[in-house]
Amino acid sequence: MNKPVITQYIEPQNIDEMSVGGTVPVGLLTESHAGWRNKRPVIHQEKCVRCLRCAVFCPEGVIDTSGAVLEIDYTFCKGCGICSYECKVNAISMIKESEWNDC
Repeated sequence: MNKPVITQYIEPQNIDEMSVGGTVPVGLLTESHAGWRNKRPVIHQEKCVRCLRCAVFCPEGVIDTSGAVLEIDYTFCKGCGICSYECKVNAISMIKESEWNDC
């Protein structure tokens, strides 16, 4: 079986042209998913380099990139951990909900 050969890679001209996050802009989700979560992602702002990789891969699009620091809307976060997995500088930790409530 012959595999197609990629002959050209097209680099995005502007990061603003790239699709980021989930399928719905932040603030438009209407059904809370927080009750599904047993762990929550916590962003360590001192480690974050704002590469936005977490926001690009977040399936729910709950990471707000509009401010000076990244923020997670926990009302709609399912706690899947994809953002933590994709963070290459380990700036996102998954914390058990029971431990978070004790803080």
